[in-house]
Amino acid sequence: MRSRPTGLAAVLGAALVLTITSCSSDGPSPEASAPTISAAPSSDAAEGTYLALGDSVPFGFRGGATAEFSDADNFVGYPELVGEELGLEVVNATCPGETTASFLAVTAQSNGCDNSLQSGFGYRTAYPLHVRYDSPDQSQMAFAVRTLAETDDVDLVTLQIGANDAFLCQRTTASRCLDMADLQAMAQTLQGNLDRILATLRNEAGYDGQIVVVTYYALNYADRTGAATQLLDNAIAQVAAAHQADVADGYAVFKPRADASAGDSVAAGLVLPNDVHPSADGQQLLADAVTAVAED
Repeated sequence: MRSRPTGLAAVLGAALVLTITSCSSDGPSPEASAPTISAAPSSDAAEGTYLALGDSVPFGFRGGATAEFSDADNFVGYPELVGEELGLEVVNATCPGETTASFLAVTAQSNGCDNSLQSGFGYRTAYPLHVRYDSPDQSQMAFAVRTLAETDDVDLVTLQIGANDAFLCQRTTASRCLDMADLQAMAQTLQGNLDRILATLRNEAGYDGQIVVVTYYALNYADRTGAATQLLDNAIAQVAAAHQADVADGYAVFKPRADASAGDSVAAGLVLPNDVHPSADGQQLLADAVTAVAED
C-alpha cells in the first residue's frame, strides 16, 4: 500500500476501537494481576547501549497490576529481553499511554502517559518509569535526543508508537472515528508525527545507527480487528521506510499461534486474559522479532 493516510482511514473502520487498545494504559483490568515476567539485568560487560522508545507494550505494562506500579522493575517488556539477548545495556524510556503527539510534547494529549482525557493525571505523573527524565516537562523525544547526544555507543533504537492515537480518535469524535473525515485526520496526524519523530532521531540527534520500528499484534486475527491492525501497521511501516528504519513485524510474529487458537491472541496465550497487553510469551515473540531484524 502506498503511503496515503486516506488508504488507512478507509479500512480501519468499525474495528478501530478493539484494535488500538493494545497499547493503551487504561484498557480493561483483570480481576487479578498476571504473574510478573522477569529478565536478567543487562550485563555489566554490555558492549553497547540500546534505547527503547514508545508506549505501554515495550514498557511491559499489565492492566490491573496496580499494586506493582510503584516499582518499574516489576514490568518487563521486550526491550529487556532484547538487551539480554544482544548483550546491550537497555535504556527503556517508554511510557504507558504515549501518543505520537505526547511523545513530541508533554502538553499534548496522551492516553494516560502525562495526562488522560478525564484529567491531567497520567502514569508518569504518579509512578516511576524505567528511567528518570530530566524534568516533568521533558518529552520522550527530548529524552531520546539527549541520550543519543550523550551516549556514543548506542547500537540500537526501537520505536513502537501510534495505536493510542487511534484510540483517542475513537473516544473523542462523534463518529467514534468511523467517519471518513475523522479517520483521515487521525491517520494524517499519526503519520506526520511519526515522520517528525524519526526525522528528529536521524537529523537533530544525528543518529545514523539502526532504528527498528515495531508494529502491533492483533487481538483477534479472525475478525475485522486483524485487518484493521494490519492497515495501521502498514501506515507505520511506510513512514519507517522513508527514514531507513527497519521493521519488526509484531502482527506477523503473533499470527501463527493465534491462528492455531481460532485467531484469538488471548486464547493463544500471547495476550493477558482480561487485558490487551502481551503475556510473557507475547513479549518474547516481540523480542524475537526485534533480534531477528537487529541481527541481520
